[in-house]
Amino acid sequence: MAAADSDPDKPVSLHDDSSSSSHPLLSKPSSSAIDSPGRPDLEPDPTQFLQISYNFGPRPFKDIPFLVLFDLLVLSTFGFGIFSIFHRNTEYGNVSSYTYDFSSTSCVKNSTLTASFDGFWVSSIQSGRNSSSDADFEKDLIWTLAVTLILSVPFCFLVLLLLKHYTKQIVYACLPFFVVLPIFFNVYWFVACTVSSSCSDALPLGYRIIVLVFIFLIIGIIVWIFIANWHRIELTIQIIGVASDALSKNLGLFLVLPLLTLGLAVYYAPIVVFMVFARFNGKVVPKESNGEYYCVWKEDGWVAAYYALAIITMLWSLAVMVEIQVYVISGTIAQWYFSKEDSTPKKCIRSSLRNVFGPSFGTVCLSGLLICIVRVVRAIADNARQENPQGIVNTVLQCCANALVAAVDYLNKFTVNFAAITGGAYCTSAKMTYELLRRNLLSAVFVETVSTRLLAGIIFVLSSVYAVATWGILKGVSDLGVDSYIVAVLAWVLLIVILGFFVHVLDNVIDTIYVCYAIDRDKGDVCKQEVHEVYVHLPISRSASSGFVPQPSLNV
Repeated sequence: MAAADSDPDKPVSLHDDSSSSSHPLLSKPSSSAIDSPGRPDLEPDPTQFLQISYNFGPRPFKDIPFLVLFDLLVLSTFGFGIFSIFHRNTEYGNVSSYTYDFSSTSCVKNSTLTASFDGFWVSSIQSGRNSSSDADFEKDLIWTLAVTLILSVPFCFLVLLLLKHYTKQIVYACLPFFVVLPIFFNVYWFVACTVSSSCSDALPLGYRIIVLVFIFLIIGIIVWIFIANWHRIELTIQIIGVASDALSKNLGLFLVLPLLTLGLAVYYAPIVVFMVFARFNGKVVPKESNGEYYCVWKEDGWVAAYYALAIITMLWSLAVMVEIQVYVISGTIAQWYFSKEDSTPKKCIRSSLRNVFGPSFGTVCLSGLLICIVRVVRAIADNARQENPQGIVNTVLQCCANALVAAVDYLNKFTVNFAAITGGAYCTSAKMTYELLRRNLLSAVFVETVSTRLLAGIIFVLSSVYAVATWGILKGVSDLGVDSYIVAVLAWVLLIVILGFFVHVLDNVIDTIYVCYAIDRDKGDVCKQEVHEVYVHLPISRSASSGFVPQPSLNV
């Protein structure tokens, strides 16, 4: 523990490997060890430290009020939705068949108009289906997107394999393309628009030059970002490699996480149906305008409130699903990390799912609610800045909103990861996470930001190469012409969305491993030596060196 000649008032420096391994992050030196100069080799009392580890045992239910609130919101949405279906008015689509009757001062249905309206509707639909060129475009688009969706699965596994075994090679191979590809596309569109008469007429030369220079400025900013953080690239490569290795040993996540997303879509489907049928709740009423009377559809008063209820439920459910995925990733990776064996524990994903949909569901509900509030506040602040960019009151409100958003983001950064590990409540996890990471959180977040940018650049390069290959194949096997660009761009968007989900998973793995590493340091333990050999190089204070300086492995 502490030596006999140590100064009790001197702060512990985490830059020294020996001190960092002997003093946990959440602990202070024992007073008994300091006050006993004759016993320099006292053994530490295990009860004096806050021991944190993965909770493999039964977990109590936490944050129950938010669980109850979320359940009530969902039940209300489905209950009123079912009511809207059975209470609907079948005359919603026949408003044009109603005419105003002056004798009864009400709207009266005209059956002839209804038949003619229905015939016109059917004929108009049929007339819109007679374009052969549109049919060819839709056919090629569907096939291209279907092939892209099928190839995205092995593509993700290939990227994971490359990042696991050849992280340095693939990063340095893609770095030049971060600049080359944007420059190529920027020059290509400028030349193509100049050659095309229709494009040059729609966009004059002066505007084309402004867009060209603006894009070059963005490219310059990207180059500056990587140059300014070049000393962190090597460390970031090591972090990505460790995270890819951990993810490759828990490949079941690639099956569970998409199924959770699919489950959210299935959950959304009846709510969307309820919102459609809610519009059918009302009646046809007369309306006067400039002395003329005509019939309009008037919804019942509760329909607008139901729309608000359904939208709030969907937004909160989306945020909860995002936090559920983070929880499952964190729980699975933490079980792998704290297992002493080389193999991953069995049923670790099932255990994480059981915890998140059981004892910790209230915790993810609270976290999702905070995320929704933050996004709404940010949207309101952005909207206010666009509508009224001037004014001292507006400026103060925007500063307060930005401060609130930054505080909640900072609080929520690792809270769900910690809750997945310990099974604690949201507020307890937030407090303990802050105490655990307070000496090195800022530097770690910055390094992870660099890793996110690197991964985003890699998937941008790979998706762009795939889009160019898709465009070349379409030009050779189809007669789409200019439409081939649209199909290639949509294929690029689909692939980059899928790979973006892969990056999102890998980012959460990085966060989880970092929390597990901090817990190891807190206990003075080493569960995964290969992780410590990389994460020990992370700067743990603002004054620490941020470069990748080789250091000996952490041994306890």
